[in-house]
Amino acid sequence: MIKTGDKLPEVSFSQLTKEGVMNPTTSQIFANKKVVLFAVPGAFTPTCSAAHLPGYITLADQIKAKGVDTIVCTAVNDAFVMSAWAKSQNAEEIVFLADGGAAFHKAIGLTMETGDFGGVRSQRYAMIVENGVVTLLNVEAPKTFEVSKAEVVLAAL
Repeated sequence: MIKTGDKLPEVSFSQLTKEGVMNPTTSQIFANKKVVLFAVPGAFTPTCSAAHLPGYITLADQIKAKGVDTIVCTAVNDAFVMSAWAKSQNAEEIVFLADGGAAFHKAIGLTMETGDFGGVRSQRYAMIVENGVVTLLNVEAPKTFEVSKAEVVLAAL
């Protein structure tokens, strides 16, 4: 599993934009930037929609005021699902990156097998990344939602 001080691996994500589906790479997203990245097991799922994402929406201005260039949400979903979730949550301040095949999460060692629920998914976590290097990594224990909350990340900034 990736740890504090490690550089993120080079992978491509999918992102639905006004121009269509784009495939930004890790270096394009994180190079020369301070980024808060949080991951959820799935868009539209209960804890993710009711608590995890809303916390980052509510605190986005405060997080960015701490020198954060971008707040990214990712999940093992496709770009169309991530875009629809963003719209349904009025999450204009958050960048939604799809990791449909779980390439990013496999590369950083933060996947979990959910069986019939959805197969391979991301674990729930949050990280702070500076110029592609992880400076904080908070991974949730199974079935918990404590250390990846927006409030916890804001306090760490």
